Amino acid sequence: MLFEAFILLVILPLFFLTLLLFGAFVIVPFAFIFASWYMRIYERKKQRRLRDGPNVAFFHPYCNSGGGGERVLWVAVKALLERYPDTNIYIYTVDTAEPQAIIDKVHNHFNVTVDVNKVNFVRLVSKKTIEASSYPYFTLLLQSLGSMVLGMEAFMKFNPDVFIDTTGHAFTYPIFRYLAQCPVGTYTHYPVVTAAMMRRVKQRIVAHNNSGLVARNPVLTWCKLLYYKVFGWLYGVVGRCADVVMVNGTWTEDHINELWRIPFKTHRVYPPCDVTDLKQLRSLVKDTDPIRILSVAQFRPEKDHPLMLQAMYELRNLLVKNEILWNKIKLVLVGACRNAEDEERVQNLKDLAKHLSIEDSVQFVVNAPYARLLQLYQTSSMAIHTMWNEHFGISVVECMAAGLITIAHRSGGPLADIVATSQPARSGFLAVEAEEYARAVLEVIALRPDERRAIVDAARASVDRFSTMEFEKAFLRAAEPLMKLE
Repeated sequence: MLFEAFILLVILPLFFLTLLLFGAFVIVPFAFIFASWYMRIYERKKQRRLRDGPNVAFFHPYCNSGGGGERVLWVAVKALLERYPDTNIYIYTVDTAEPQAIIDKVHNHFNVTVDVNKVNFVRLVSKKTIEASSYPYFTLLLQSLGSMVLGMEAFMKFNPDVFIDTTGHAFTYPIFRYLAQCPVGTYTHYPVVTAAMMRRVKQRIVAHNNSGLVARNPVLTWCKLLYYKVFGWLYGVVGRCADVVMVNGTWTEDHINELWRIPFKTHRVYPPCDVTDLKQLRSLVKDTDPIRILSVAQFRPEKDHPLMLQAMYELRNLLVKNEILWNKIKLVLVGACRNAEDEERVQNLKDLAKHLSIEDSVQFVVNAPYARLLQLYQTSSMAIHTMWNEHFGISVVECMAAGLITIAHRSGGPLADIVATSQPARSGFLAVEAEEYARAVLEVIALRPDERRAIVDAARASVDRFSTMEFEKAFLRAAEPLMKLE
């Protein structure tokens, strides 16, 4: 009784007095210091901006990788420079290539021309902090925290007037909103965590982001689900630090709205696809040529290239009594390799093709220039894309624009935005399992010329909404609040 009275009458008053003194002598002065620092940064930025024009920084660590995300970056840069010619563009990157080499690759791979003198590269060295290979466990969380380290390095090296993330590193947003004191924009290709990912874990399905060890163990499955839910909450907190959110399609928009809950700041901006030039291509395929099935996708694990090889294996089983037709079919895998891991992945795919005894029917074209890709478009009959829950599918759109009948995964962007499968407006095919892909290939081969022409025409007519011009208009409209600096 005496002890409780001592706690109530002595200890608790002392505790609250300590908090009050701490607030008076530490928190209040710190708040004044922070406010003063904020005003100095604001005024300094404003004076420099009026003198030299706004500094717009894009956060895109792998700006030289040659994938669809990089095309979004460079078309966005080009659009901003054309609309706001006094803008100074900066790109935070870990790539070490010379500026001219990067710009030349942009032109060769994407047919996008940017003046090298109008782009500045801020070189970052904390590359390992955002690489998944650095974190064998708790990859999502640790990689996201690692992006904050890279973001702090970016902020310390250059403090911009406008920050635009085009890679999905949402944990950098609080740094630039509160420390750099600048508006934050984002172009989100893919939500880092989704309800679909949680369902796969809950159903204990083995995938590239859910190991067999976790899938087989109910306790580990429960722990991973809890981890995903906590991470999803954190992802929502940092995502809401963005002033303007652009998403690349319906599927991504639905998930981002569910996680970030800022629908009035969220805009659907389809990525820029090179449909105008591709629609002008004419097929050079002859009856005596091989039946080429083209895949255009970076050699990343989520693209699920093994499923393509398994589909070819199933196709061979379906054609066991028709060796002549089987020998005419060739799968051509075109994609960029970002690093040694991707190169190893290509070698593993070659080994898998050999293991399935289909190596003579599979060709790998790595880091192909744009001219080579155009040639492959014109000499192929169909295209295949196997990524589950592809956030959009730029390569799907471009294959359709090039006149290839495309078989894509029945999920994500291809299902929600791109491929129509109902008659009479069919623009392609959708599949999930390897055998379903194989049967779709046979169905395409068996099409009459008029049926093939109808699908190609419908596909080409449907892709204009994904053109570079439409992207530029939508991007500039969404980014306008960021550029209205006081």
